[in-house]
Amino acid sequence: MPDILVASDSPEVVDEVAAAVGGSGTTVRSVSSGRDVLPEILRQPPDLVVLDLQMGNMGGVAVCLDLRLEQGAGRLRPVPVLLLLDRRADVFLARRSGADGWLVKPLDPIRVRRAVTTLLDGGTYLDPTDAPPAGATVGPPG
Repeated sequence: MPDILVASDSPEVVDEVAAAVGGSGTTVRSVSSGRDVLPEILRQPPDLVVLDLQMGNMGGVAVCLDLRLEQGAGRLRPVPVLLLLDRRADVFLARRSGADGWLVKPLDPIRVRRAVTTLLDGGTYLDPTDAPPAGATVGPPG
């Protein structure tokens, strides 16, 4: 029975994630502030943390970096992190923060379930939404 912690100050985002993965024994908990994530993990460690990129006082990237620093210092057991990005350009931030996976909004239940299942199974989920085609070059021609 997986336990998933969702951090978002948007009730709609929490509802979307819960609707996509809830049921069949999965527990979905939520916090509405990035500052509340670490204390909640210390109180009851989840199997997966889902972080919304945009939260009022401490966004998903800052929370992910904080979790990775705590894990690196040995004060927190490793937990997979899924970042919910607002646009494709935010993939750079997701990579730099040490996230195990990301989804680009708008969310849909199929991608959410696929990402959650992959991360719970120990994999990495890199959302292909709006990604440049394989082999494409970025920059001016020439």
